[in-house]
Amino acid sequence: MHNEKVLRGMGYKLGITIGEGSYSKVKLASSQKHNSQVAIKIVDRRKAPLDFVSKFLPRELALLRTVRHANIVHVHEFIEVCNGKLYIVMEAAVTDLLQKIQEVSCIAEDQAKPMFSQIVSAVDYLHENNIVHRDLKCENVLLTIDNQVKITDFGFGRFSAGYPELSNTYCGSAAYAPPEVLLGVPYDPKKYDVWSLGVILYVMVTGCMPFDDTNVSKLPRIQRKALVYPEDSTVSGPCRECIKVLLQFSPSNRPTIKQVLEQSWLQ
Repeated sequence: MHNEKVLRGMGYKLGITIGEGSYSKVKLASSQKHNSQVAIKIVDRRKAPLDFVSKFLPRELALLRTVRHANIVHVHEFIEVCNGKLYIVMEAAVTDLLQKIQEVSCIAEDQAKPMFSQIVSAVDYLHENNIVHRDLKCENVLLTIDNQVKITDFGFGRFSAGYPELSNTYCGSAAYAPPEVLLGVPYDPKKYDVWSLGVILYVMVTGCMPFDDTNVSKLPRIQRKALVYPEDSTVSGPCRECIKVLLQFSPSNRPTIKQVLEQSWLQ
C-alpha cells in the first residue's frame, strides 16, 4: 500500500505486476506526468544482499543515468524514499523477445534481421561507451507494439574497456554465458556480450536453445562441439554463418561488436 501512496502522490497509478525477482518487482503504471503507460521497477534494498546494494545496484543506476539510445529502455526518473525502496520509472513495452518467440515458435529471417540489427546497434553503442551488459538474453530484449527493440535490465552491467581489462564476476544466465565465464576464468566482458548475441540469434530463428543447459558443469564441453540445427530448420547459410562466428568457443576468435555489424547476413 505504501508503494501506491508514494507513487499516487507523484501522478502514477499502479497496475499489474509484469516481472518479479527476489527483491524487486516491475509493475505497469499509468502516468499523468508522462501522459503514457510506464513500467516501474520497485527495488527493496532491505531484502537485497549486501553486495547487490553496495556494488551492483549503484553500477546499474550510474549506467542508466548515462545511456541514451533508441534501442535501450529509457528511464524517466528515479524516486528514492526513506523506507529503503527505490522506484525506477521507465518506458513500457508490450512484450519481450522470449514471449514473442513462444507465440510464433520462431521468427522468420526477414523479420529477425531488422530486430537483431537493433539489438546489435544498442550493444555497439554500449561498447563504444565502454559499457558492458553481461546479461543479454531474450527476456531482457523488450519489444514495443511495432517491434522496436528496447534492451533492459542492467543489473550486471558495468563500465569496462574490455581486453586487456578483464572481469572475474560470474554473472548472467548460464544458457547465454560463454565457456570462459562458465569455466570461471577471467574474461573479456565485451566478448561475453557477443557470445550472448549468438545465442539470442539462434533462439530467434530456430525457437530453441543452441546448447542443452540442464547440466551447467557439462555445458562448456557441449559448447565446443559443432552447432546442431533442428531437422526442420529453414535457417539460411548466411544466417548460420553469422551465428557460427558469434559462437566461437575461443573469445580471441570471436568478433568485436564492430565486426558483428559487418557480417554479410546483416547487410
